[in-house]
Amino acid sequence: MNVNVVVFRRWKDTGSVIALFPATPSDVHGHFCEAYEHVGQHGGADYHAVIAQTISATSDECASLLRELMHIGYTVKPIKRASSFH
Repeated sequence: MNVNVVVFRRWKDTGSVIALFPATPSDVHGHFCEAYEHVGQHGGADYHAVIAQTISATSDECASLLRELMHIGYTVKPIKRASSFH
């Protein structure tokens, strides 16, 4: 079973939640990580830029996105912030 480390954040302007996968690169150079949102779904994201423009999502705020990720086959381990290991 592949467990994906995920950081849930909430956009300050729209209030929507984004899931960042800091241990999963989305480009060949490793500059961006995989990300997922209800609208737009999968894509790449600049982890540090997203952190700067968002706030930590509460468990209630990320519950719907977490259910969606699990429904499409993800096994996730939520964390607050990525470490240098990620």
